[in-house]
Amino acid sequence: MILDNFHSLRPPHETNQEETLEWFIEAHCRAEKGASDEFKTALKEKFWHVGCKPDRIAKRGHVLADYLHRDWNQMEIYRVEDAPTGLDLTARMEHYQKHADQAFETYYQDEKTEPDDLIHVSCTGYASPSAAQKLVSLKQWGTTVTHAYHMGCYAAFPGLRIAQGFLAAGKNRVDLVHTELCSLHSNPAIHRTDQLVSQSLFADGYMKYSLKKASDGPHLKLLALHEEVIPESRKSMTWNVHSWGFEMTLGKEIPVLIARSIQGYLERLAKKGKKDFNEAVGRGFFAIHPGGPKILTHIQNVLGLSDRQMGYSFEVLRQFGNMSSATVPHIWEKILKDPEVKGGSLLVSMAFGPGLTVSGSLMEKIDVADGHPPLPSTSSGDPIR
Repeated sequence: MILDNFHSLRPPHETNQEETLEWFIEAHCRAEKGASDEFKTALKEKFWHVGCKPDRIAKRGHVLADYLHRDWNQMEIYRVEDAPTGLDLTARMEHYQKHADQAFETYYQDEKTEPDDLIHVSCTGYASPSAAQKLVSLKQWGTTVTHAYHMGCYAAFPGLRIAQGFLAAGKNRVDLVHTELCSLHSNPAIHRTDQLVSQSLFADGYMKYSLKKASDGPHLKLLALHEEVIPESRKSMTWNVHSWGFEMTLGKEIPVLIARSIQGYLERLAKKGKKDFNEAVGRGFFAIHPGGPKILTHIQNVLGLSDRQMGYSFEVLRQFGNMSSATVPHIWEKILKDPEVKGGSLLVSMAFGPGLTVSGSLMEKIDVADGHPPLPSTSSGDPIR
């Protein structure tokens, strides 16, 4: 079974990391009515200490225009002087529905052949009927829609498992579409360290790709999928619904828990894919979900990986930030379209989420067939108009 037809889209707005961090600092101060100068100074020092720095994330995309200005009375969601938490979940889901609908319309506006199945992956917004169901209804397709929701940053892999089952049942093409709008779920009234960390990391992102039985073009061959829950880690990460939006909590022990578990996990993943662990670690490229730069650095150090092997994971974090479940597929797209990664190269992928869950895959890059032109070397995604 193979993955191909990757197509990323960029959100309509983008800000650089330094500007975005300064925006969040002001939002927190305004949400804390009557904040003293001491509070403002302490908050700024803490945010810049724990937040992801501009040398790690250069820019982040978002569907809201809020982050582009400081006219707080004109914010779409974060009118914090009137509503310190930002507007409620109902208002945020209205934005989610609008932008998810636009993403599906953009992806399939010129589509001539309908997929057998369409899997909508998201953990940042839900509506019924969903954007995927609206599309199928509008197109009058016979496509079956399945929703893979609220699993967090690792959701691409359960999505692949679902698609794998559909193909095994006789289907020919399954499309997966990620719509992750993380920027809708900040709360400037909560000043905890883990919230400052989250607000310095998350961004919006979209991705579409297909799982098929065969392809005559360049693709990624799926060798194995594997998922585990790390014992006694259930409190380390949560992703829960509140009246104002979705709240993530992050324990500072997460990088250590992942680092301790990673070798055993990869040994079991490699065994499933009938590959030698040392071969996978020694010559494979790694698509690691950048839950934060510390996670990437811990994994690189524990496994002794080179900058070349880990470079795509750091690059996607730097270019786009943490786009939840859409992030690892962005890394897959870059590796597939980079001619410097030769056919036969192994690709080890992992992502993490509440549980604490580790989910991943082992793939092999297959070069373009004879007579087919090469793909472009990079793709930053087309904007949604």
